[in-house]
Amino acid sequence: MTTPGLAAGIDVGGTKILGVVVDAAGRTVAETRRPTPRGTPALIDDLVATADELVASVGAVDGIGVGVPGLITTAGTLRSSPNLPGIERLDVAGELATRLARPVAVGNDATCATLAEWQLGAGRGVDDLVLVTLGTGIGGGIVTGGRLVVGANGFAGEFGHMVVDPNGLRCPCGRRGCWERYASGSGISALARNDALAGGLSAVVERAGGDAALVRGEHVQAAALEGDVDALDVVDQFARWVAIGLANLTNAFDPAAFVLGGGLAVGADVFLEPIQRWFTATLYAPEHRPHPALTFATLGEHAGAIGAALLTR
Repeated sequence: MTTPGLAAGIDVGGTKILGVVVDAAGRTVAETRRPTPRGTPALIDDLVATADELVASVGAVDGIGVGVPGLITTAGTLRSSPNLPGIERLDVAGELATRLARPVAVGNDATCATLAEWQLGAGRGVDDLVLVTLGTGIGGGIVTGGRLVVGANGFAGEFGHMVVDPNGLRCPCGRRGCWERYASGSGISALARNDALAGGLSAVVERAGGDAALVRGEHVQAAALEGDVDALDVVDQFARWVAIGLANLTNAFDPAAFVLGGGLAVGADVFLEPIQRWFTATLYAPEHRPHPALTFATLGEHAGAIGAALLTR
């Protein structure tokens, strides 16, 4: 016998598909995961298999939602995604509805994470917030006046592709100087590797097994937590790039709060103070306005999948 109010949510990431079933109170009661396949037929097959597995684990669900990275229309079509190479103009909602013989709600993965953190996580009770996911790239979502904002086409929240340096680094999207080249997990890794390959960051390189080319953000974070001066300098550079984007978003949306999610959310102890300091230094008229609260996401890797389940409601 199934429990009323159950919904299944599936989050498609660049490396894994994570599925959950949540109850009416938002509690996760079932979970499954599998590697993200390559190519359209395999992706649809694995989404169907994940949905079937989730439904079988609880008996039945009231709805199924899916979060997918990239440009997702309000009708559930994936136009383009840097994390799913070779897949374009895929009617995810239509394909899954046909295969599963039921409607499927489909949205952007970061929008799903925003919905989850707003209703059940760090943004609970806040009517005006912006979520920014700092992972391999940068995504996000917007809540204004107590409503989730997806934009005219469903594409709102692609903050990672705000251009912060028109002559800057080449982005996988094909443009130069996108915010995510500097303020994502990939961005801090690149900052650190550049210093390491130039002969610096010895404590960080040690944590990468002695190979400067293998330095990543988590190695910087570990060294910074132990007070390594060089690692703290990289954190400070990175924090400034994060703050530049947050200041721009504040000028555009005037949120009451930011929720920072993605892989870097586990590093609040390292990143919070320098981000706040640079944010104040970058924001327009900081002495004449309330500053948005800066918090870190609480739902971790499950936010996208939980939010996908909430889409069905």
